[in-house]
Amino acid sequence: MKHLKIAVLALLLITSYSNVSAQDENNPWMTTFGTNYIDIKDGDSGSMLPYVSLGRYLGSGLSLELAGSVNKFDRPWGTGSEAGFFGLDLNIKYDLNNVFGDSKWFDPFLYTGLGENWVGTENGLGFNIGAGFNAWFNDNVGFSISSGYKKVNTPIDFEMYQHSIGLVWKFGKSDTDGDGVRDRDDDCPRIAGLAEFNGCPNPDTDNDGVNNCCDSCPDTPGLAEFNGCPDTDGDGVMDLEDNCPDVPGLIELQGCPDKDGDGVTDKEDECPDVFGPEPNSGCPYIDNDGDGVIDILDKCITVPGPASNDGCPEVFGNKEMVDLAAKGINFDTGKSNIKSNVLSILDNVANILNQNENLQFNFSIDGHTDSTGSSERNLVLSEARANAARNYLISKGVDSNRLSVKGYGESAPIDKNSTREGRLNNRRVEITEVK
Repeated sequence: MKHLKIAVLALLLITSYSNVSAQDENNPWMTTFGTNYIDIKDGDSGSMLPYVSLGRYLGSGLSLELAGSVNKFDRPWGTGSEAGFFGLDLNIKYDLNNVFGDSKWFDPFLYTGLGENWVGTENGLGFNIGAGFNAWFNDNVGFSISSGYKKVNTPIDFEMYQHSIGLVWKFGKSDTDGDGVRDRDDDCPRIAGLAEFNGCPNPDTDNDGVNNCCDSCPDTPGLAEFNGCPDTDGDGVMDLEDNCPDVPGLIELQGCPDKDGDGVTDKEDECPDVFGPEPNSGCPYIDNDGDGVIDILDKCITVPGPASNDGCPEVFGNKEMVDLAAKGINFDTGKSNIKSNVLSILDNVANILNQNENLQFNFSIDGHTDSTGSSERNLVLSEARANAARNYLISKGVDSNRLSVKGYGESAPIDKNSTREGRLNNRRVEITEVK
């Protein structure tokens, strides 16, 4: 009767020698009912008597259990009398699947712990260590087998081996995230979701038909061809890559329009309605003088000329202008210095010679004298007058390589040397083109 009371008490204990390592957050509790057998070192063996258990999963493969067992010895330590055995142990167990990977139905484990043990009327503290496994019939029911070593400290210290087998049940939470989908059917058991998505959140937040996992723009409705990103202007370029997302444009221009079709986007085209090349900002090249040579290539943009001569005339066309401008370059008798009233005349000549259309032409500065003095001296004086005019023109920017000088002395008068006015007209410098 005494042994029966102990057995009943053991069935009410929250203990187990079964594996609770198969437990997890979904089913954190587990209870086991079975039988155990004990073998005392240097002593008698026990019988097959019941045990019961309850365990709680802690996490990371660890679980805590309170294990109780009942047994008896016919002749403990050779006494020749029967003695009852009752053990109450607190164990920590570790699921080896946490190391080797989940096998789904087979859960090997290790355990160790401490407990209080009664043999007859004596009791003492014991140390436990052992191993075992659970094999599962389904998500909640299986069987457990374990075997362990126990060192017990009683008035008569002893060592023993304890073996157990039994049925095991897992139970506990069935809906961890509280979304109404049982954890075993919930693809996202820790995140509240919707039943139509197997317990996971809406996989398509923006409802564009592209699930969030594959949607590059999960919060903005878009098109499947652009991985869920929008194309607001419908030009085939998604907004993320469209430089003009609100205006339909061309793919090759990153979604921007080009009304005149010149390859320059309208927003960068200074002439968006007129075809023009990109180097000229989308505007057509201008040919002001109409000679067929565009201004950016024309060295004489205001005077027509052939392309072979860079748009400049091949024949000097300003002879009359130069002749008129150079009229009045006169000198005092016997002198070659430029008079002050002549400076403005030479300035005007320099301006003409420096015009673009005239830069290709060369000129001769011709010096002359009247008949006063010897012809030899007049020849030298005429060349000095030509050099004086040349030097002044050079100072005004005319290239020296374009100007040559020649003195004619008194050999080429344009007026009578018999009058004072005639001699003044003969003391002159003339400018002519050199062919």
